[in-house]
Amino acid sequence: MGRRPELDATSGASMGTRAARTGRQAGREGQATGDLPLPPPGLAGGVVDGMLLGVLAWAVLALTLLPTLGKAATALFPTLLVSLCAGGLVGPGLQAALRQRSPARRLSAPARGRQRVVILGGGFGGVAAAHRFEQLLPWTPGLDVTLVSQGNSLLFTPMLAEVAAGSVEAANVSVPLRAACPRTRFRRAEVLGIDPAGQAIHLRSADGVLESLPYDHLVLAVGAVPNMRDLPGVAANALTLKTLEDARRLRDHVIGRLEQADQEDDPRERRRWLTFVVAGGGFAGTEAVASVFDLVHSVLRYFPHVRPNEPRFVLVHARERILPELGGRLAGYAHGKLEARGIELRLGTTVAAADAGGVVLDDGERLPARTLIWAAGSRPSPLLADLPLARHGGAVLVDPTLRVRGTANVWAVGDCARVPDVERRGAPCPPTAQHAVRQGKAVADNVVAAMTGRAPEPFRYRALGFLVPLGHQSAAAELRGVRFSGLPAWLLWRGLYLWKLPGSQKRLRVLLDWTVELFFPRDIALTSGERRGAPARAAAPRRSGKPAA
Repeated sequence: MGRRPELDATSGASMGTRAARTGRQAGREGQATGDLPLPPPGLAGGVVDGMLLGVLAWAVLALTLLPTLGKAATALFPTLLVSLCAGGLVGPGLQAALRQRSPARRLSAPARGRQRVVILGGGFGGVAAAHRFEQLLPWTPGLDVTLVSQGNSLLFTPMLAEVAAGSVEAANVSVPLRAACPRTRFRRAEVLGIDPAGQAIHLRSADGVLESLPYDHLVLAVGAVPNMRDLPGVAANALTLKTLEDARRLRDHVIGRLEQADQEDDPRERRRWLTFVVAGGGFAGTEAVASVFDLVHSVLRYFPHVRPNEPRFVLVHARERILPELGGRLAGYAHGKLEARGIELRLGTTVAAADAGGVVLDDGERLPARTLIWAAGSRPSPLLADLPLARHGGAVLVDPTLRVRGTANVWAVGDCARVPDVERRGAPCPPTAQHAVRQGKAVADNVVAAMTGRAPEPFRYRALGFLVPLGHQSAAAELRGVRFSGLPAWLLWRGLYLWKLPGSQKRLRVLLDWTVELFFPRDIALTSGERRGAPARAAAPRRSGKPAA
């Protein structure tokens, strides 16, 4: 990404005049061009952000002091109201001060003629690219950006396990794409194919109409889908955790299993209903098994015939230790924490097959279970399979500037791309959300550079670190070599992800969900018809990586 030095007063005034003129022109064009001017941050946003900070400070103090004071959480409820009011009062002033400290930046020169950019995918990479294009729009008025996605919202996947555990309402971890990218054209449609030679995308809209969408530059950000490796019975019987529908289905599935076990007299069948197997010991699998464990034990009070020692949780992982992305000490801490809570770890083994009544491991052991959660890997979107583009393992090969090899106007970011990491001598960048977000910003800069005759710059990014919740107010975290564990890491995880959640309204809603959880038990109402089979679906790809910031 290019250097953008601060502007002096003269150039800043000139830039401001030109931006104002561009904004007025964009306002006149309105929805006809999609170049809608962004409204300035309002008073409501500052109030909500201040309330978030106040409640977050209250939560840290409450969780830290309660064990020493020996008081119930309800005793501190008045101080929660005081924190809300105080934060709401200071929030707007703090927001204004931060905006004044933000330096102006020199952007690229205006593009000549209209340049049509199409972004495929509404995940972290695609939305980051669209948002960066919007920032560049006042100084590149020739941009015409269209975002195509089968879903109409950006899903904050790091909190999917919270939805599955019943801690957070499903609607609170997704942001409508039209709100996230208000100056970008949005097309909710299914991509049927891509014609690089004709520079067109073939779409099918929600009402079944077939059409073609031309482009001058194409950004592929279609993500990945679960990879079940064609194992017998796995696709038909496993649940995944990639979409909001997956999270709702998993929550209802677990509660439905408890309902069945509460009425079952046969001990063997009860054991089958109450056994939960998770395949994959990376971030997604570890988080999934901890969330399901918390959900089950938090609602057992409603099922009098299920004893606390009856539910069984098994985490199956192919390697010799879980969480290979973390250092050995933190991974060992997570291992010990899960085992201490009663979760069985089957390391050095994999799932070989599954059916409605059990899971078969590659060593021949059969686990009687009616729940298999698949978190053992993913593969790039099958949409890329028929494209005449260079690929490796299904992922599109790109050069360090994120341009697809052998092309002049096709770019790729995120899980669907094999991005060389120049900081690690060309090794592929890991498939995490923090990388996808930075790649999305970088690809927008490089596309504009290519339009204006400048040389695109190599993508460079050093990961900030990793965080993984382990349930029961504990987590493991590693940030730039500094390691945390236990309650401090859990507070850091919640605070960071709450702050990264797009939109002040969503942050406040999630924070209220977490606050309500302190005072009231989790809900066990089934939100949909619970089915015996739960086939995994290759839905619109979403990112499951774990950003640290």
